[in-house]
Amino acid sequence: MFNRRKFIKASALSAGLLAIDKNSIANVIPHEETKAENFPIVISTWDFGIAANADAWKVLSTGGRALDAVEQGVWVPEADENNQSVGYGGLPDRDGHVTLDACIMDELGNCGAVLALEHIKHPISVARKVMEKTPHVMLAGDGALQFALEQGFKKENLLTPASEKAWKEWLKTAKYAPVMNIENKLYQKAAPQKLPGNQYNHDTIGMLAIDAKGNISGACTTSGMAYKLHGRIGDSPIIGAGLYVDNEVGGATSTGVGEEVVRNVGSFLVVELMRQGYTPEAACKEAVMRIIKKKPETAKNIQVGFLAINKKGEYGAYAIQKGFSYAVCNAEKQDLLIKGKSYY
Repeated sequence: MFNRRKFIKASALSAGLLAIDKNSIANVIPHEETKAENFPIVISTWDFGIAANADAWKVLSTGGRALDAVEQGVWVPEADENNQSVGYGGLPDRDGHVTLDACIMDELGNCGAVLALEHIKHPISVARKVMEKTPHVMLAGDGALQFALEQGFKKENLLTPASEKAWKEWLKTAKYAPVMNIENKLYQKAAPQKLPGNQYNHDTIGMLAIDAKGNISGACTTSGMAYKLHGRIGDSPIIGAGLYVDNEVGGATSTGVGEEVVRNVGSFLVVELMRQGYTPEAACKEAVMRIIKKKPETAKNIQVGFLAINKKGEYGAYAIQKGFSYAVCNAEKQDLLIKGKSYY
């Protein structure tokens, strides 16, 4: 026979036990504490990341937000006319157009990107405006330019005399064969290659930062493959390919031949592997091995590298070919350049 008084008493006891169990579980499960001494920190791809990190550090060292740091940091190569793989001064496509790609992502999962943007020196800032001022994630081509101009960005000619000269020289043969690791000046000195007079590359700057509060943001910006087909888009502006951030886990970015990164959703893969317990370097290596396994013959002749940082502030990288380098900046060292490990 149903006894209402006993039922209420039993229910109350069960509820109490559940409350105790929850508290007990909370005390038993270890909480991974982030080591504050690892923060703030900023890392970025290639040797030109040193100068980019220095500007990012100006934000981080004064308690600024990681999002502001990565934007300000990548402004440096974007504005450097001598850097022919990023921003102003970037080598054009085969029709003579300098088209820029960029994306940015913050600790809340917000993101923005611009693809095939012309005439704007700082595509990363337009990408941030897309993130903050529109309901969209990506704007491309003429639409991206229209939006940038509406937001007050200045229209400029991005084809410098040096890049125009290189393009016209390239037109004599129109041979499409990007040179690996030309971005790494130190590598070129150590292992010189017979390069054409119109040297060209295929790269980008990817930057990841953790601020004093332990929040992660990232940015990725490039002028893409030199002498590419007009309209070609690589991995750099694609969230999950060229860049991905998960504030609970870490962030990752990529460099090299973007097509192979896109096919493997590379940066997202690296972050998910870190979620499973991989170290940043081990996660980057596994992502590289996926590319090699799928296309072993292609991988022998291209460069792809990944750079990652986890929630603890631990970082690492891995590339297909030797010659990949990355820059690190924290309270201890502002100009550290590290040679990334590689498969070949």
